[in-house]
Amino acid sequence: MTRVPRVRMLASVRSAEEALFALNAGADLIDAKEPSTGTLGAVQSATLREIVADVARRRPVSAAVGDLPMRVDVVRQAARRALQDGADFVKVGFFEGGTTAQEVVGLPGELPGAALIAVLFADRAPSLETVERLAPAGWHGVMLDTERKNGGGLRDWTDEAWLQDFVRRARGAGLLVGLAGSLCEADIGPLVRLEPDYLGFRGALCAGSLRVDCLDPARVRAVRAELDRAAG
Repeated sequence: MTRVPRVRMLASVRSAEEALFALNAGADLIDAKEPSTGTLGAVQSATLREIVADVARRRPVSAAVGDLPMRVDVVRQAARRALQDGADFVKVGFFEGGTTAQEVVGLPGELPGAALIAVLFADRAPSLETVERLAPAGWHGVMLDTERKNGGGLRDWTDEAWLQDFVRRARGAGLLVGLAGSLCEADIGPLVRLEPDYLGFRGALCAGSLRVDCLDPARVRAVRAELDRAAG
């Protein structure tokens, strides 16, 4: 039996306390995000600095910049702030298409050396061609997520063939690639077989049924265990 490459676990956290819960329960990437303020809600600078300090380089830390308008000056300022606060990766949501998104594709040129992750949204029917434009522009990676968190998960908005093409194109372009979007344990096996670098979780890790509920270390460990089982 061919062993599936290990897919790493991204855990979205909203505080330093949650970051330590996630780290100690087996998360590979600590993702700073405030779910009460949007799909990619940004934590306060002080909170991000606390997360970075408490994680203490034991895992990489990513940070979402917020549900921002696709204006290069606005996104650049938010990304620069997250980098100054210590984030290793900065996640930028592509909430609009057309010429506006094309301008933001060039953002890495304004932040040399920054590890920027473009977040596309399956429920916005993104063009796969966008994926292939990211690497030449200097993006470090791309993540496919869902914007609406009450409209079904990632696999409700896409089929396996499309997802496979997304991962293939991203990998072919040399990008780090992640999949997220209201994922639950039942999604892990099918998505691991597509061989992304990361699967991202928030709601599945919470003590209650809402994304704003506190992280539950037991649920983090359960998702970690399911990822390991899926890898065989």
